[in-house]
Amino acid sequence: MTTALPSPELEHVICPHPEGQHRMAYWRWGPAQARHVVVMVHGLTRQGRDFDRLAQAVVAHSPNPVQVICPDVVGRGRSDWLSAPEGYQIPQYAGDMLALLAQIQAQLGADSPMQSLDWVGTSMGGLIGMVLAGQPGLPLPMPIRRLVLNDVGPAITWSSVQRMQAYVGQYGQYADLDEVATALRALSHGFGPVPDDVWREMSSHMTRPGTGSGLTLHYDPAIGQGIRAATPAAAAAGEAVLWAMYDQIQAETLLIRGQDSDLLTPETAAAMTQRGPRARLEVWPGLGHAPSLTEAAQIDVVSLFLRGA
Repeated sequence: MTTALPSPELEHVICPHPEGQHRMAYWRWGPAQARHVVVMVHGLTRQGRDFDRLAQAVVAHSPNPVQVICPDVVGRGRSDWLSAPEGYQIPQYAGDMLALLAQIQAQLGADSPMQSLDWVGTSMGGLIGMVLAGQPGLPLPMPIRRLVLNDVGPAITWSSVQRMQAYVGQYGQYADLDEVATALRALSHGFGPVPDDVWREMSSHMTRPGTGSGLTLHYDPAIGQGIRAATPAAAAAGEAVLWAMYDQIQAETLLIRGQDSDLLTPETAAAMTQRGPRARLEVWPGLGHAPSLTEAAQIDVVSLFLRGA
């Protein structure tokens, strides 16, 4: 059995959207006074507690105080749901992250401002990181110093979009946590061989009360509307914009690719090592989309990169 992890602090930030405002939840590991900030952002249907083990390790092994911030992107986890589903798009998510970072900067205070900012993004979280790191004019407290892109790049295969269209928001009621874990495991082969007890723990953060005594998944089914409305032409246009942003990234960049990924192709990964920030590429065998970042060896790679090793 694995040792139970301590719990992070749950906080919230108020974020604007066209119809008003919403609350985004985020989980903080480490001291709130730490001037080194690492933001870790999850994939499309996940939530911030996915990073428990990685965040714990980064805080424990950092030579200087660090706070790790793991948001629940709006519509997921403990965050509010949007009244207008068309808001579930990368521009809204990026704006929410700017509000989050402004709040963290304000909490640190003018006398002890943020000293360094790093970003770890899995899939969707990596796209948000590219948008923030690839637009120098955005009001970040400071430029992103180190960027980890977990199995994502500017080009996303249309087959992987079709796979997401088939499952996002298509969930029901579950009798108990074991049934939830089994259902999520069937959708998450690319995560790799996560031990059953770790997977059950991760799955516990993916639920909310359902009808009666059962459970259902934590996210707003409407987050799937934007994905299902996507077309090959729109995806191609978005790819061109993302490549333009990627080419402007100045952060030291680590790109992780699951060798069997259906989302990030070998050709895209190779191109990312030759342009823009010229990412350092790690290809992990036996994994697809997207490595869970829960195994000790995976955690070591990311933790060492964030420490500049």
